[in-house]
Amino acid sequence: MKLTLDSQGDAYTISSYDRGRVVIAEQVLTRSLILAPDRLLRDWPPQTFPELRREHLEWVLPMEPELVLLGTGTRLRFPDPGITLPVHSRRVGLEVMDTGAACRTYNVLSAEGRRVVVALLLA
Repeated sequence: MKLTLDSQGDAYTISSYDRGRVVIAEQVLTRSLILAPDRLLRDWPPQTFPELRREHLEWVLPMEPELVLLGTGTRLRFPDPGITLPVHSRRVGLEVMDTGAACRTYNVLSAEGRRVVVALLLA
């Protein structure tokens, strides 16, 4: 799906997504990733939902988000509460959704100037 939000200056936005891929700053990415308005981390280790572990969500914390969006792939799946504990224990909001919804929500919140981080599973 093609998204229509314009880039906010130097902030990263998701220009399109489809099953197994997203386009960010004219780069086609096909592996899981973490994205903040000012940072893109490619090749986030979990490639599938069953691979997601507690330590993987700890990767978002140095970015000091007020909200973390977790895109779980083509369908919505909720991780075990123990996996999300690092985010919740820091009193950071966490929303879990399918990857398409996470891409759309990230762009809206980023355009509003919110300190949002999205962790996307693409497989």
